[in-house]
Amino acid sequence: MITDTLIKILEFTALICVGLSLYIVGLMIRYVKKRTTPVKKEPEPKKEKTRMSKEASEGITFNDIFMFMIAVPLVLLWVGFAGFVIHTGLNNSAVLENIEAYTTLIAILGGPALLIIKDALDVWKQEQAEKTAFYKVKAQAVIDYNDASQKQSQMIETKAQEQEHKMETKK
Repeated sequence: MITDTLIKILEFTALICVGLSLYIVGLMIRYVKKRTTPVKKEPEPKKEKTRMSKEASEGITFNDIFMFMIAVPLVLLWVGFAGFVIHTGLNNSAVLENIEAYTTLIAILGGPALLIIKDALDVWKQEQAEKTAFYKVKAQAVIDYNDASQKQSQMIETKAQEQEHKMETKK
């Protein structure tokens, strides 16, 4: 009975993953079609272009497709199945009798899923390191600017005082 329920849940999850994959492929096809179809418009007056980040201007990459079609469903399936086994194992002793088969399936799904999660965390750590480095450079630039501004103000005051002394000595 548990095996049948588990198989139905896995089949349902697989159908959802297939549906999501087809939807994503449809979106990608529409995006590529939209980009390649020339659109004839009246020339607009030139406006100042807003700067876009590098990621926003690249569009959809192979890594995006890989993540949405393979990585995300695999990780979700792994986490969902592991949670299901734990929940069912706490409520049903039949699952505990066949726990070796379940743990083998979890391990088979878990290997690639853990690698994907590790890579995602590495990318996140790299982004955080880049942000930290950027803010360090930005903070140093602000410090340098304030220092230069203070030195300039002091120099202006010194020159003004020198000019006053010259004017007083001429009188």
